[in-house]
Amino acid sequence: MVLTDNHFPRCSTAHINEQHREIYRTVFIFTRHFEGKQDIFSVITRIDLEGPLLISMANVVLVVLGITIIVGYWIYQRSTQTSQNKLPPGPKPYPIVGNIKDFPPDGTPEYQHWLKHKDRYGGAAHDLLEKASKKTSGRPTMIMANKLCGYESTVVCQPYDSTFRRSRKFLHQELGTAAAVATFRYVQEFELKRQLVRALNGPERWLEHLKTTAGATVLKMAYDYTVEPSKSDPLVNLTEQMMAEFSLASVPMAWGVDIFPALQYLPGWFPGVKFKEKARKWRKTIQATAYIPYRFVQKRMNASHFQPSYVSKLIKNFKGENGTTLSHEDEQAILWTAASLYGAGSDTTVISLTTFTLAMVMYPNVQRKAQEEIDRVVGVGRLPSFQDRNQLTYINALVKEILRWWPVSHMGFPHTATEDIEYNGMHIPKGASLIAAVWWFLHDPGVYSDPESFDPDRFLEPRNEPDPKTETFGYGRRFVLSLAVFNFRKAVDSDGNKIEVKAIPKPGFLTYPTKFDFRIEPRSEKSVQLIRQLEQQHLFDAGDAEHLESVDDFEVY
Repeated sequence: MVLTDNHFPRCSTAHINEQHREIYRTVFIFTRHFEGKQDIFSVITRIDLEGPLLISMANVVLVVLGITIIVGYWIYQRSTQTSQNKLPPGPKPYPIVGNIKDFPPDGTPEYQHWLKHKDRYGGAAHDLLEKASKKTSGRPTMIMANKLCGYESTVVCQPYDSTFRRSRKFLHQELGTAAAVATFRYVQEFELKRQLVRALNGPERWLEHLKTTAGATVLKMAYDYTVEPSKSDPLVNLTEQMMAEFSLASVPMAWGVDIFPALQYLPGWFPGVKFKEKARKWRKTIQATAYIPYRFVQKRMNASHFQPSYVSKLIKNFKGENGTTLSHEDEQAILWTAASLYGAGSDTTVISLTTFTLAMVMYPNVQRKAQEEIDRVVGVGRLPSFQDRNQLTYINALVKEILRWWPVSHMGFPHTATEDIEYNGMHIPKGASLIAAVWWFLHDPGVYSDPESFDPDRFLEPRNEPDPKTETFGYGRRFVLSLAVFNFRKAVDSDGNKIEVKAIPKPGFLTYPTKFDFRIEPRSEKSVQLIRQLEQQHLFDAGDAEHLESVDDFEVY
């Protein structure tokens, strides 16, 4: 876990590196083994002013001076309250330059770099998110993401209050049980069939097809919205844009305004606050993503021309109970939980499916074993179905390994201490942010043998390594259909040599693999015939894009 101290009790000032234009501050990193061993250490992290803050050299001195005065005064005010608190240990800073030598070198992901410190410092983290969960269930006030961009309304960013409890109630009511999810199974089946047809007709756009299928599935479940069958869909594009912006805005400690909240009050023309213009644009994106499809459902319901969806079922239920008017609180909960479904159900799915593709290209022996099981259980005359689930043991293990080998977020979303915590003589202050080191949990060599390798057999007899505790066959259905009819291969260059691929993460809260070369091809002529038969099922009727409100005309609330 990463624990950031929002009160700066150990920093006498921000450390400024003039040459690289970077600001450094103290943070605390925690990791935990599955068997309960805990480690904690404090380090310094950095914020690149050339990135989010975009400060020119001509104005950096002015900005640094102002920030130093503000932070210095604030630290002085807090010093008498925090000077006696015993914070977790950490690497010793150097005079003037602080912990500059502790930073990760260029090209090294921070989530990996900080792990080398875990064996150097004392242990103390297990109880903070488990036994002390009532004290750590809050969410941090991320100025950039929540206040400026408006992501505070999404479920993942909501604090643990009545709004969050209402949101959780709605989600559980419509999607929280196996029976509830089963009512939307036809949507998944329909979109997966369309994906196979798209892949056969355009294999070079496989990753694009994954995004279309995942987005179409969630939008159909949430709003009964049908995406455009053969061209770019505006609502899919909008939601993809929203998730990309959210991933950047919510990276912990990546924005100067999250470190120095006073920056939010400076005018937009002031040097170093161009982030405010970016936040204004991103705010419009998230609001359009929430309101435009919600209004689409309202229009359909007013015209009595709609099929059951997450939104329409909730609206209908509440209007039946309360007359003809939704309360403002209930309406906000419905539209924002629906908007949050895309991030929970689409972007994460695309990451896992992209990782699946990467793994099949890198580990052809795993692909071969999975296809052998499919052929043995299902045969070659039909496509796999949900009824085959219990017999596809290797496929289930493969899905678990996908989710272990490449978690959709290598660092978990921050929690916040809602009150001061004293643990084994150490002080965790109220307002501190705790971030789970998810990648380490799933790559701990003390838990998983050879954790860097992709090996589904680790979950089978006789090894039986710990289950990542994630429901798998929702993903498995997507994987098994693809493996039943397609082969995934390494691409070749102009000389006929295979192009090697590597598993390299992109920056951001959601961890996509970087672009890699590959090719897919039908396994056999019988596979082609099975897919061509799907084309006779009227899979590509007209979409609903023409009924949407224009994003350009949307006004920000």
